[in-house]
Amino acid sequence: MTLASTLAQVLLLLGSAVLVVLVFQRLRIPSSLAYLLIGLLLGPHTAGPVVDAQPLQALAEFGVVFLLFTIGLNFSLPQIHALRHMVLGLGTAQVALTTVAVGLIGWAAGLAPAAAFVVGAVFAQSSTTIISGQLAEQREEHGRHARLGVAMSVFQDVTAVPFVVVIPVLATAGAAALGISLTWALAKAALALVLVVFVGRWLLRPLFHHVAARRSAELFTLTVLFVSLAAGATTHALGLSMAFGAFLAGMVLGDTEFRHQVETTIRPFRDVLLGLFFVGIGMLIDPAALARVWPWALLGAALLLVVKGLLVTAIVRRAGVDWLTAWRTGLLLAVGGEFGFALLALGLQGGVVGAELGQIVLASVLFSMVVGPVLIRYNHALALRLAPREVGLADPEPELAPAAPLTGHVLLVGYGRIGQSLGHLLEAEQLPWVAVDLDAARVREARLAGVRVHFGDGAQLDLLEALGLAAARLVVLTHDDTAAALKALQQIRARHPALPVMVRTRDLSAVDELRAAGATEIFPETLEAGLMIASQALLTLGVPLARVLRRVQSQRAGHYQQLRELFPGDATHASDTEDPEADRLHALRLPPDSVHRGQPLSALPLEGVVITALVRQGQRRLQPAADTRIEGDDTLVLFGPPAALAGAEARLLG
Repeated sequence: MTLASTLAQVLLLLGSAVLVVLVFQRLRIPSSLAYLLIGLLLGPHTAGPVVDAQPLQALAEFGVVFLLFTIGLNFSLPQIHALRHMVLGLGTAQVALTTVAVGLIGWAAGLAPAAAFVVGAVFAQSSTTIISGQLAEQREEHGRHARLGVAMSVFQDVTAVPFVVVIPVLATAGAAALGISLTWALAKAALALVLVVFVGRWLLRPLFHHVAARRSAELFTLTVLFVSLAAGATTHALGLSMAFGAFLAGMVLGDTEFRHQVETTIRPFRDVLLGLFFVGIGMLIDPAALARVWPWALLGAALLLVVKGLLVTAIVRRAGVDWLTAWRTGLLLAVGGEFGFALLALGLQGGVVGAELGQIVLASVLFSMVVGPVLIRYNHALALRLAPREVGLADPEPELAPAAPLTGHVLLVGYGRIGQSLGHLLEAEQLPWVAVDLDAARVREARLAGVRVHFGDGAQLDLLEALGLAAARLVVLTHDDTAAALKALQQIRARHPALPVMVRTRDLSAVDELRAAGATEIFPETLEAGLMIASQALLTLGVPLARVLRRVQSQRAGHYQQLRELFPGDATHASDTEDPEADRLHALRLPPDSVHRGQPLSALPLEGVVITALVRQGQRRLQPAADTRIEGDDTLVLFGPPAALAGAEARLLG
């Protein structure tokens, strides 16, 4: 193929994608269906121009890799352990029972056991994109049924990972050797888990700290791409799916402060390559074959919607949820899912699923995705007709997660001197807050001290949305980068015009420009300005004026000591105005076998250093009592001059 023909095909593909996706988004139809239509129009089974599918499919495979990588970012190992009851309960039960039920029906209809299993696995998936998008359009995303449905659809992505391991084995193993092959595949999956998770945990956090310290978006992007693909190459070398290795790498990074920035960086690559993946799926659709099998496809879509809807309703009801919510959740999850296409593609590539059966299954899922938005839109009216009359009795709501996501919180963009000052006062008032900062050293030490701060560029809207921008009560831009503040303001105002945004600036030169960009309040930089921002923020959040005044007077009477309790950050990025000898905070983790175990805090050899907080098992205690006794792995947050801090650290660790 010449360069001119390749360029013509690329332009044809991109131009078609822009046009069709634009129309579908205007009609509020999921973009995945637009890409499927593009694949159908540009595929070999329809008249008109044809795009070569082979290089497209090779590139599109990376879309599934990046999809599993981002799913792993949202399900770190501690989160999966904390959510084990949900993952092993409702989510796993729905996937397992749907797979078994549909597989048995397919087997009874004459399918081979392996093919019936793949069809069941494909039908078990639901579209998180369609469910969450339609619910948000209907303003139902915070409803009880919505939270249950979205949680279970996301958990399907996790429980679908074993299918990625098993389906390729079905393609290469005979019936007699299937058990041995599956055992061997699971053993290799366990080895991949050890290599990627444990070795990656040892290597990835230090690697990203070094990369983040360079403050280069280009270097950070290259590192994210390298890590995700290297993990995929590791599992591929073991004979497993690349997507499985990417999922494991995502789980490792999901437990770090870089999670949100990594997800923001990888998202454009994921979305474009996933679009190519759906284009490749669309090229598999044969209209001529569809004309022959459409009755079977409609029957398959009905089987998918009915079986999965009934099973989900029964499972949710079994968990103690009222009938109305159970039926509404079942209607949400009845729709087929995009990840089912990935599983179907694995079955087709390995020959487990024949071409004609593949067309039936593909069309069945597509038909369900067309009907799905209608079921979701009218889920309440349909559930009222299906649920028993005694739905008015309220049942206790099940716990969907170990901790609810942040709502009504303060989002601090920048965690330097001003950001930390405001964070101290918010914490003292027990108001929820989260921060983002580009100084990797500062983020590392603050997280060690139990502070909820993440690494990332606060001028990126996707990152702010991941930190709960839509549910925040207040945003405070505490850094002094005017260009970044203007960019963040423009994006926040475009998406959330009524959200209060306070901005700190070094001097008065940019006040008019910042106010024109939508800043609610603007404060020049001084120590008193930091106190003023904090007091104004507390008033905005509903703290009584008298209490705010008492806190301001307390800070002034104490010579602003709490406002001077700062984590210094990386010295290479320090401001010229920062005094290197000024008092500062320092988080120090004691070893498990510390010689000071069992001693009270008052007995520690501090000499010129005070303890402002103690972090034990993830719990942060401010101003701990002097008689609190030390335990192994305690983290002490110390405050004092650098020389005294260094001496205290040497004595405590010695």
